[in-house]
Amino acid sequence: MDSRSPTRRRWPHALAWAALATLILTTIAHLATRPPPMPAYAAVRAAWQPSEAWLYDRDGHLLDSERVDFERRRLAWVPLQDISPAVRTAVVQSEDRRFWSHGGVDWLAIASAVRARLTMWGGTGNRSRGASTLAMQLAAFLDPGLAQPGQRDWRAKLRQMRAAQHLADAWTHEQMLEAYLNLVPLRGEAQGIGAGAASLFGKAPADMNRTDAALFAGLLPSPGAGADALARRACRIAATSDCTAIRAAAATLVSGEHAARADPGLAPHLAVRLLDKPGKRVTTTIDRRIQAAAIVALRRQLAGLGSDRVRDGAVVVLDNATGDVLAYVGGVGLKSTAASVDGANARRQAGSTLKPHLYAQVIEHGWLTAASILDDSPVQLDTASGLYVPKNYDRSFKGPVSVRHALAASLNVPAVRALVIDDVQQFRDRLWALGYHGVVEDGEYYGFSLALGSAEVSLVEQANAFRTLANNGNWSPVRYHPTRHLRHHPPRRIVSPAAAFIVGDILADAAARTDAFGADSALRLPFWAAAKTGTSKGMRDNWCIGWSDRFTVAVWVGNLEGDSMRAVSGTSGAAPVWRDVMLALHAGRPGKPPAMPAEVEVRRITLPGTREPPRREYFVRGTAQNEMATAPAIARRPRITSPVSGSVYALDPDIPPDRQRLAVTVSGAVAGYRLILDKKPLGDADAGAQIMPRPGSHMLALVDPGGRTIDRIRFTVR
Repeated sequence: MDSRSPTRRRWPHALAWAALATLILTTIAHLATRPPPMPAYAAVRAAWQPSEAWLYDRDGHLLDSERVDFERRRLAWVPLQDISPAVRTAVVQSEDRRFWSHGGVDWLAIASAVRARLTMWGGTGNRSRGASTLAMQLAAFLDPGLAQPGQRDWRAKLRQMRAAQHLADAWTHEQMLEAYLNLVPLRGEAQGIGAGAASLFGKAPADMNRTDAALFAGLLPSPGAGADALARRACRIAATSDCTAIRAAAATLVSGEHAARADPGLAPHLAVRLLDKPGKRVTTTIDRRIQAAAIVALRRQLAGLGSDRVRDGAVVVLDNATGDVLAYVGGVGLKSTAASVDGANARRQAGSTLKPHLYAQVIEHGWLTAASILDDSPVQLDTASGLYVPKNYDRSFKGPVSVRHALAASLNVPAVRALVIDDVQQFRDRLWALGYHGVVEDGEYYGFSLALGSAEVSLVEQANAFRTLANNGNWSPVRYHPTRHLRHHPPRRIVSPAAAFIVGDILADAAARTDAFGADSALRLPFWAAAKTGTSKGMRDNWCIGWSDRFTVAVWVGNLEGDSMRAVSGTSGAAPVWRDVMLALHAGRPGKPPAMPAEVEVRRITLPGTREPPRREYFVRGTAQNEMATAPAIARRPRITSPVSGSVYALDPDIPPDRQRLAVTVSGAVAGYRLILDKKPLGDADAGAQIMPRPGSHMLALVDPGGRTIDRIRFTVR
């Protein structure tokens, strides 16, 4: 019989149950606070991916950066040794002063926090600094589930503490501090010391001073704090009595001034074009000095013209020898309504800028020379889509003009006549060979308007096509990357050296373009340079492209949304930018005239019947003449000049029929020729004739003395 009392007999059972309950509760607590697995330091480093990609010039200077990952903004991982010691000290002192001595959890800080909480509940204390260590914060950065919004209970805190202990067991303190500084979220979208130092302080992490360090540490508890609150916190961290410098720096930081300076933003459109992967670093052929000069010239011109006249522009500069893109300005913002559109790569109507390539082709074939006479007079051309009636820019006509004068003064009608001599399809094929790969339709689609630039082209294509003329007719692609070796893209002969030289000489002839542009236009430089302007239909696009012995410069000015400019022409819009860039490129080193190719010969010529004085002229060898004159009437091919084939005439019911006559005119020596209307004789051609029109379709023929039909046109009366 057990002589112990019932109470003494129950005591061991109670202890056993208490031990079991403790074990169960401990197990439950252990399981409930089990943290997620923490990654290894090496894995975190390997997985780090910047959100940015960077564009550099040929000398390694930063041109621009492009945000590729929009989840957060962070730069390259910064090793601890590349972070200012002042920053490391300030962060540890403000966030976890016993960081170097504890194993992830600061038990003294926890005890102090508990005591402060108890005294606060008792009404005798104030809220103290929290006990969260750098290791605990780092654990939350590595697994955001450890610090979900609203989770401030004991379970969440215990999970964070256990995760911090695991990190401290597997990582060194240096690795934890380095990772913390790279992962910490900062003001705006910036994450980490790399992005923070650049966007908030305009410095590299290694260059941050004690004031920067105090402000950086002051941001950590509240990245969005205002300037006053941030300055007070930074002053406490810096432990200084004079906070003047800190307050000024805090105001600058909050204003975002450094964020604008951190990224030079010199080539945003090229950055979008070349940067496509996070962390990508691309070294380009761009020369930062030339890029900046082009931006200044374009911005000055657009500001001077005013946004009510024109809002957008673009500049491309090429190195003639290599094809290197030395400047690529897709736009400069200002009051643009389409600032993100790349004006250097967008295709727009070419206007008169295609004329040099047309004349180069006909000169190359020997069909025209620089001294050949073209008739600048009204002309109507019968096309598949109806009549084409080209007009000059000033709507006047100059009569007989030489090819030199027609091209230099950018006359439209002579250019169309030159295309008739050439062939629309041949010219279209030449443009494609020159790199105008937006000209995708056949010649019939464009028709004779192709001579006046009805096709759409980009500024880069324009620059490289004109560079072909600068390189004696040799074409090669442009280079954006200096690593692309030139031998992989050998030049192709597109234009003969003689034709390229003659066209270049015409475009450099200030005297020949005086009638159209004046004696001292923006195209005239103090050294040799060839240039061509152009304006598209409806005043929507304004071009100036030209070259010197070393560089080709192409400028476009217009409105990217397609609306017309007001009172802006080639010489008042794009040409001043071209001039400024050319002068900057050749500062201290004027351009030299090109050497005359062996296939070119020089003659002294006269041009009777024109307003042009005698001069020295260049010819492709074998095509030279001493005199150029308009062909006499007897030498011209007999043809019907009016009505024009395809014309449609409407009878007016209010006018008597015998008062509605249609005059017939012919050209050339037509003595003995006859006119036949609808297979019935109309009369002698040299006497002229008048037609009493009646409704219907009619055929008018010109017949020679032998009965052969020389010309035939069809017209309609309604």
